[in-house]
Amino acid sequence: MNDTLTNQSNRLDATFSRLREEKKSALMPFFTLGDPSCGVTLELLLRMEAAGADIIELGIPYSDPLADGPIIERASARALTNGVTLADGFRIAKLARERGAQIPYVLFTYYNPVMQLGVEKFFQAAAEAQLSGVIIPDLPYEESELVRIAGDKYGIHLVPLVAPTSSERIGRITEQGRGFIYCVSSLGVTGVRESFDDQVETFVKQVRSTTNLPIAIGFGISKPEHVRRFSSFCDGVIVGSAIVRRIEESLPLLTNPETAAEGILQICNFVRQLKH
Repeated sequence: MNDTLTNQSNRLDATFSRLREEKKSALMPFFTLGDPSCGVTLELLLRMEAAGADIIELGIPYSDPLADGPIIERASARALTNGVTLADGFRIAKLARERGAQIPYVLFTYYNPVMQLGVEKFFQAAAEAQLSGVIIPDLPYEESELVRIAGDKYGIHLVPLVAPTSSERIGRITEQGRGFIYCVSSLGVTGVRESFDDQVETFVKQVRSTTNLPIAIGFGISKPEHVRRFSSFCDGVIVGSAIVRRIEESLPLLTNPETAAEGILQICNFVRQLKH
């Protein structure tokens, strides 16, 4: 295997290891590729890193996003209307690296685009784009072995999701985990929430008892106080819908070349608030 590809795949491991030594938690913004354009996505990748993002989760737009709430569904629809594809994800990640981006990128995609391209070709392209991980929410653990093996071949982590409903399957899922374990904070699809059940911490402790991998939590986290709360017992906090909503609210700015920089600054200032 190409040594360069292998080394690049360790960005996730190195980031979590560094943050653990510093007794810090990773801030992991999520947003949708191509919403409202691939040019804006490229700038967000770079500016969010400067604003304090530790890892970025980049969502590939999909026509039937089963795990996504209405905010991210609308973002996917906007990107698909513009003809954005999986190939654009690899291209934009490469461009970000060429412009000096260093933090890990994790691709969030459904299984159909992976299958259409071919599992081997998918991971080869992901490695060439210096991606560090992939999340495939509609790929059941029981059917993931071939994808996980291909990811291992190219040094890219197949990150598993576990939810409170995973119950007795949690140990089997985390045993084959790579990179980190994505804990779903609540049932249902993604979306901004005002509050969370106190059982979330109990759930995370249950997951931690089954694995030494870092644990990140997502679904509904939208405020600095949420980030503070979950950072106290998780290795990473994922913020998605709240960021995508701000992108949606900033569309008049982002779609105008003369004001796009102002819109990007507003979104990155929100990320900076979450971080600090």
